[in-house]
Amino acid sequence: MTRPESAGHGDADGSGYDVVVCGASLAGSAAAILLARRGVRVALLERRSDPQAYKVLCTHSITANAYPVLDELGLVPAIEKAGAVRNEVRWYTRWGWIEPRAAPGGPELPYAYNIRRSTLDPMLRSLAGRTPGVDLLLGHHVTGLVREAGRTVGVRVKEPQGEREIRARLVVGADGKDSAVAKYAGVPGRRYENGRFGYFAHFRDLPLPGGLGHTWFLDPDMAYGFPNEDGVTVIAVLPGKQRLPAFRDDLEGSFLAFVRALPEAPPIDSAERITKITGTVDHPLHTRKPTAPGVALIGDAALTGDPLWGVGCGWALESAQWLAEAVASAATGRGDLDGSLMAYERRHRRSLRGHQYLAADFARARPFNPMERLMFSAAARDASLARHMHLFGSRLIGPARFLNPAAVARAATVNIKHRRAAAPPPGHV
Repeated sequence: MTRPESAGHGDADGSGYDVVVCGASLAGSAAAILLARRGVRVALLERRSDPQAYKVLCTHSITANAYPVLDELGLVPAIEKAGAVRNEVRWYTRWGWIEPRAAPGGPELPYAYNIRRSTLDPMLRSLAGRTPGVDLLLGHHVTGLVREAGRTVGVRVKEPQGEREIRARLVVGADGKDSAVAKYAGVPGRRYENGRFGYFAHFRDLPLPGGLGHTWFLDPDMAYGFPNEDGVTVIAVLPGKQRLPAFRDDLEGSFLAFVRALPEAPPIDSAERITKITGTVDHPLHTRKPTAPGVALIGDAALTGDPLWGVGCGWALESAQWLAEAVASAATGRGDLDGSLMAYERRHRRSLRGHQYLAADFARARPFNPMERLMFSAAARDASLARHMHLFGSRLIGPARFLNPAAVARAATVNIKHRRAAAPPPGHV
């Protein structure tokens, strides 16, 4: 139920909720739905008053690891009806294109969707507002936490009618990379500098070969193009920061020139640009401890990745599901909440720590290291390794499985055979 005021399932004094979720974007709305379906009474707070509000700075892509969450939410039919595009992709490297394809006679490759946040965010937020057990409270800005005996027991909010407290057993921070909940709770974290900056824009009538998403690894600069619903394509460029002064001098000219110079460049000059060129010159990666007494962090509040990988939406949805599975029973008073939060923290760390470590290292905008050269070059030459890379890029496997001894050995064998085939015959001058 969507309410701009303070009425709802909670008691008049605001103490009748099991969980308060702060932030009604992807992570927060998904967590509220999944918790409420498990019998949890949820207050879902959103500082913005507009139910159609959405996140602008985004890759607008949901990686395949999050498909099961979309399925559990029941969103797949609505997303497909809205015209979302399955996010099949090919990657450019200096060794050629990596083009993952299903094995002959095998199952199709896992996928999720490219869909603009202007479509997805209101869709998911509306579903949360219609979910029994959820009070969607728009225009509610968190100004602090309520703490007793060293743990968080609620939030202080500024709402249209004034200020009040909303109490609950658990407060969930789903309020993004600059999370106020994390700050108020004193949650420790680590910041990793990003050596690239990024700008993107949306275009209509901009075909990409095969209708596929494209990523260009220009070593160390990056770019990508993703087709979205309604015939719209998002194009992003992510150069190293040494190029920033020239970009700032002529943003539009630099953006267009960068795209025109891409291998198999999309025909950007014949397309219609329907948004301004938007971006950020500083997008650090953040990793925070995802729990504190009475507090859990999900989505970008817990871990903010590098936008060039397009993993933020997928991990927002996954972390919401992990939290709901771990704490739902305890949040209603039928279990050990602290133990449940520890279980969520372990799963979050086990699932994402390795991915973030590699992303933070690559965010230094350095050239490929020897292992990356080995795997990328071999994947451009071998269909099975291209599929293996697709699983990693979709975050369906972690770094340990991606770089397992068998995969590394196969990559080495592929490259040795390639060099032998490319070598001139004996006696050739």
